[in-house]
Amino acid sequence: MFFILQLKYITFAIYKLITNYTIMETNINKPKEEKKDNKIIFFILIALLALGNGAFAWLWLQERGRANSEVIVKEQVIVERDNVKADLLDLQEQYATLQTNDKEVQAELDAKRAEIATLLEEADKHKDDASIIAKLRKETVSLRKIMKHYIVEIDSLNTLNKTIVAEKDKISEDLNSERGKSTQLTKDKSDLQNTVNMASILKANTPKAEGVKFKSGGKKESETNKASRVEKIKVSFTLSENKVAKAGVKAVYVRIVSPDGKEVCKSADDANMFNYEGSKGYFAGMKEIDYSNTALGVDIFCANPNGFIPGKYLIDIACENVIIGQTSITLK
Repeated sequence: MFFILQLKYITFAIYKLITNYTIMETNINKPKEEKKDNKIIFFILIALLALGNGAFAWLWLQERGRANSEVIVKEQVIVERDNVKADLLDLQEQYATLQTNDKEVQAELDAKRAEIATLLEEADKHKDDASIIAKLRKETVSLRKIMKHYIVEIDSLNTLNKTIVAEKDKISEDLNSERGKSTQLTKDKSDLQNTVNMASILKANTPKAEGVKFKSGGKKESETNKASRVEKIKVSFTLSENKVAKAGVKAVYVRIVSPDGKEVCKSADDANMFNYEGSKGYFAGMKEIDYSNTALGVDIFCANPNGFIPGKYLIDIACENVIIGQTSITLK
């Protein structure tokens, strides 16, 4: 805009010079050579005026194009905001259909519903902010992935309950009708043992993760969510009370997948590998727990030799080759 005003002033000045020149040319008493020089100056001024007007027109077109681009970008942001909001409303309805008798899982579902409500408010509040709308899009995608996990978990719980009830009925029927047959007793015992094995699986209740840094030579810890300041990720949970499970020392592993899809570990070798759900992976932290069939709080600190980067970290807690809890943490 400053250059456009300058060109206007230049054009006006050239126009005044041409006008003055025309007036001077009307003076019949001037010598011919001076008039010839004045004609040359006149043509130069006309050329300067044409160039100035051309530059003015070019800058005006550039300014108008820039303004049109800003309008288009703003409209695109609003359209994306509307799409994100529609996805959040759809996600809100789908989360509302998820119900379970497991109190802990139900509490997690309620927390996700509250999170969706907050994201909807953010979408309305920052409808013109492209960066925030992009962030909301990522969080929406993440919530949808988490919802799929809950669907699988709820289906597994329902299937497990039905299986246990069905097996219990079957065992009772077999014991009553085939008590005298040793082969049937052996089968019944095997079925019962499978049920006990399923019931003996521990669970990591209310798992959570937080970034920590240490003070006073490592004696004090403080929470932080800034990736550059995080020294370790602290994973906390409560091992559930389970009278069926076998008491004793149990190794509990924490597996962490970083935002770039890599497993966090001290070093990528066999010494840092463990088995879970029929697979092998690297653990970021491990702790041996003396379990006595009662609820027990556990904290496991996980370091990363390469440091932590911003983004979302997915966390699995495993014990006796089974994933017993999951959580996540987002570092800024």
